[in-house]
Amino acid sequence: MRKTRLLIVDDHEVVRIGLRTLLDAEADMEVVAEASSANEALMQVERYRPDVVIMDVRLKGQSGLEACRLIRQRHPETQVIILTSYLNEEFISHALRVGAAGYLLKEVGSSELVRAIRNAASGKAAFDPHTASRMAARLRRLEMNMEESAFKGLSGREMEVLELVSKGKSNREIAEKLSLSQGTVRNYVSSIMEKLGMRNRIELATYAVKHNISEWMPDINAD
Repeated sequence: MRKTRLLIVDDHEVVRIGLRTLLDAEADMEVVAEASSANEALMQVERYRPDVVIMDVRLKGQSGLEACRLIRQRHPETQVIILTSYLNEEFISHALRVGAAGYLLKEVGSSELVRAIRNAASGKAAFDPHTASRMAARLRRLEMNMEESAFKGLSGREMEVLELVSKGKSNREIAEKLSLSQGTVRNYVSSIMEKLGMRNRIELATYAVKHNISEWMPDINAD
């Protein structure tokens, strides 16, 4: 039986030891490496190519969320679960945007953590009940607000693309940021212009800034 290869990323050694002890006891899991910072995590992913990374949000240097984005961009076959003490809707939303497979609180039970890792390894979502509840409530509020907003009719991905357009990013830069092809980005931009009745990219960016798109898609920095 092939074991799921795991990387544990946390700046507290005691937490790493506890997680390793718990997870190595599972017959289908193997902790292949640990890291205490985002930079170290990136190096360990390059070296060991784990199936799943279990990572805290607050780390030395870059945040765990930024490390997640880079890992998913460079190694899309590696899944990332955010394991943190912070039940923060913006962090959860940001984690989803950068490709995290799950978001769990450190108070989660051992059996629930193990189940989440197995879900992530098999390509499924991995969220604990508290996180899932917060996500559902946030989505409901966003849906209600979007109905009355200047961006009515745009999908979540289109909002992400539009926000980056408003920051002057090129299609290539947007593609790299969101792990998409440039062709896909061009299609999104065309769709957004059609939905909003804009004729060109400059009008689109001006409209987005005028209607404060940054308030809808906040750029969270958890450092």
